[in-house]
Amino acid sequence: MSTAPAPYSTRRAVEKNDLSACFQVRKNVFVGEQQVPEEIEYDAYDADAVHVLAVAADGSALGTGRLLHGSAAAGRTGGAEAVGSLGRLAVTREARGLGVGAALVRAIEDEARTLGLTAVDLHAQTHALGFYERLGYVAYGPEFPDAGMPHRAMRRTL
Repeated sequence: MSTAPAPYSTRRAVEKNDLSACFQVRKNVFVGEQQVPEEIEYDAYDADAVHVLAVAADGSALGTGRLLHGSAAAGRTGGAEAVGSLGRLAVTREARGLGVGAALVRAIEDEARTLGLTAVDLHAQTHALGFYERLGYVAYGPEFPDAGMPHRAMRRTL
């Protein structure tokens, strides 16, 4: 009895092609769908961040996310050096509802553990709070605007 191949997989994006795919997904979702200005979607943190990519069996990009760590994350995590900052999580419209977002969050958490981090913070759009709560994240602090959308800070201890 053969089992069907997984419909997608996640991996750390290291090769130029993978990084390009990550940025294209972000452009489609954040700039295209959510009208985030392109000049604030990409930032200086992209160069040193850990990027993860979800790809379909045919190699097409389904989603991406990034992990900031060390001093790059400190401004988003209250200065805690052992806490990473998950961000720029985006799943293509066609891949939503398949579990890709959750798989990307877990892949980012695995990368955080590899770096020796003890927790991961994120700034969630308020409509996504339930998604992150189901993955073990707890909201803290007041709601705040980011790119014109309401957000809350959340954290999960690893």
